[in-house]
Amino acid sequence: MREDESILGLASIRRNRGVSLQQIAESTKLSVRFLDAIERGDFRKLPGGIYNTNYIRQYARAIDYDEAALLAFYRRQMSPGDGAAPANGKPAVGGLRAAATLSRS
Repeated sequence: MREDESILGLASIRRNRGVSLQQIAESTKLSVRFLDAIERGDFRKLPGGIYNTNYIRQYARAIDYDEAALLAFYRRQMSPGDGAAPANGKPAVGGLRAAATLSRS
């Protein structure tokens, strides 16, 4: 991917609408670094949790892009089925943790 390209063409859409990342950062109070990560689809650079979906919504609104479409893409990219290991580094099976990772009372 060229450096000026982004996932779903978000950077091109933003530029065609005459909006800079700095302008979005000023209006949303989000860092340019997070906005750039969203454009590139590099969602693992976002802070996590509900912040991610909030940041993605704000970005989509700022460039007049379909929030639902961008959030659906985010969820597909971040789903456990994408081959990414869970935070504990142990593979999940069917969305459940292996029995060895459960604490015993």
